[in-house]
Amino acid sequence: MNTSSSQPAVIHVRAGNDRFGEQRGLGISSIAFKVCPQDSNDTLIIENTFLARGGPAKHLHYEQDEWFYALEGAFLFEVGQERFTLHPGDSLLAPRKVPHVWAYVGDARGSILIAFLPAGKMEAFFREVTRANAMPPQDPELWRAHGMELLGSPLLVEPAE
Repeated sequence: MNTSSSQPAVIHVRAGNDRFGEQRGLGISSIAFKVCPQDSNDTLIIENTFLARGGPAKHLHYEQDEWFYALEGAFLFEVGQERFTLHPGDSLLAPRKVPHVWAYVGDARGSILIAFLPAGKMEAFFREVTRANAMPPQDPELWRAHGMELLGSPLLVEPAE
């Protein structure tokens, strides 16, 4: 058995859990860190679980590609000038420097995996904004400080009846 400290550690995170056992709320949804970077060049993967319709404001990442994989429910995306609807098993890559906005549009619970490649300052962003248990504020300086440009409002989504 190799117990060398140069070998990466195995990380096992059970379904519905956060890697650190912490709770992080965004008002209409919660996030769980699944894979966290050792440094800003590594990958960050989160699971975002929704209990109501909605999503983040329109933005772009200066240095990160953002990959989405729908697990449960339906999600509407605008990436550049294109529109997509993701259902369980569908994925989408929003390239860096391309404006995008997305929202959960399902009627029940929704869940999506999101990977940031590389992580940059995204872990710090989520740690900061989840303290208020609300969607990230429309504060351009906050977004810019974490490597993003805030470009507009969230998608308009009708509430579930």
